Amino acid sequence: MAIPTHLKLSVPETEHPRIVIIGGGFGGLKLAKALKKVKAQVVMLDRNNFHTFQPLLYQVATAGLEPDSIAGPLRKSFEGHFNYIFRMVKVTGVDFEKQEVQTKIGNLTYDYLVIASGSVTNYFGNEELQKKVLPLKRVVHALDLRSHILQTFEQAELTEDYDKRDRMMNFTVVGGGPTGVEVSGALAELRNHILPSDYPDLNFGMMQINLVEGSDRLLNGMSEKSGKESLKALEKLGVKVRLNSMVESFNDGIIKLNDGTLESDSVIWAAGVKGNIINGINAESLTKGRILVDEFNRAKGQERVFAIGDVAMMQTEDYPDGHPMMAPVAMQQGTHLAKNFKRLFSGKDLEPFEYFDKGSMATIGRNKAVVDMPGGLHFKGFFAWLIWMFVHILYLIGFRNKLITLNNWIWSYFTYDKGTRLIIRTFSAEQRRKVSQYE
Repeated sequence: MAIPTHLKLSVPETEHPRIVIIGGGFGGLKLAKALKKVKAQVVMLDRNNFHTFQPLLYQVATAGLEPDSIAGPLRKSFEGHFNYIFRMVKVTGVDFEKQEVQTKIGNLTYDYLVIASGSVTNYFGNEELQKKVLPLKRVVHALDLRSHILQTFEQAELTEDYDKRDRMMNFTVVGGGPTGVEVSGALAELRNHILPSDYPDLNFGMMQINLVEGSDRLLNGMSEKSGKESLKALEKLGVKVRLNSMVESFNDGIIKLNDGTLESDSVIWAAGVKGNIINGINAESLTKGRILVDEFNRAKGQERVFAIGDVAMMQTEDYPDGHPMMAPVAMQQGTHLAKNFKRLFSGKDLEPFEYFDKGSMATIGRNKAVVDMPGGLHFKGFFAWLIWMFVHILYLIGFRNKLITLNNWIWSYFTYDKGTRLIIRTFSAEQRRKVSQYE
């Protein structure tokens, strides 16, 4: 049902400029924090009341961490910020002429708008796959996947149909980027070290973990050396990697590929993301599914609208296809835009954004990771794994989350135990179809 246009979102009136930020992800969070002392009302809108550290979602999905270890309340992040207001609402659209943000419970006017809505799972237009596969982009996805994995083995113990059991115990991960590589490695460690003691009646020698990647290498956003080393590490863990292979359909436990078929009841979708575009943005302002912005992160054709992070497409000589859709880009853009708002309110010219690439990394499992640093520096193995752990702990929100995550990792390292193997809520294919309608 449409919201009457006269309804207004409950936000105090102000004599200062109102900056509305859509999204409490990495970019939105950094921007809002950096605006603490600016004479402006900062209003953040998000459908969740928490920030999610998405790089560790796969550990929630594979029972390594609880969700509250990688998520933090947005309101707590801004204690002492007297110019900050948060409203938990789902944004349904924007009206640039009226300078209004539309939500399910009312509209809100803005002086400046920052779209930091992030990205959503990219199914490349295949609506049938969207209803059947398991994505990993939000906390609810991670919890659903954890339940699904554990339910699968509980049900496998109950069936006497061995062909059905084998198909149930096979897992297929689609996408050879960092998420796909990390999920595959985590599943392999579950199979090799943890699940056999939980389910002694099952033959885990029959469990297959397949990683399907459409290009000719893994980790396309990283160096070729990292791609080769991750492939070698995964194969050593027993993961079957299929390169130059794309999923065409998935029905009744049969995955049809362009180069063959696989039998599996579980398909985990990590094949990529696309910008989370909000209704009301003109097609002329979009490029490759992202909002075209100038060097100041200002949306095309708009003086008072900005976009940062995954949803923004800033084309430069070094990045003709836009910056990578990664957290460091969003964070740097958020910090830089805050500085530009200060310059704007002081009557100074805006400064262009320049991305500083601090490197990229991915972990394959215990003592196994790859790290690419600026200047061609490359690390692998145990040292790279320590770097990966340090960086991820560093960027978690809140001391409690850092401490809990570190303790879990230390315990798991010495005991091979993942203590969160709990089916808190069951998950069904019907639920998946319903959830897919809102992604």
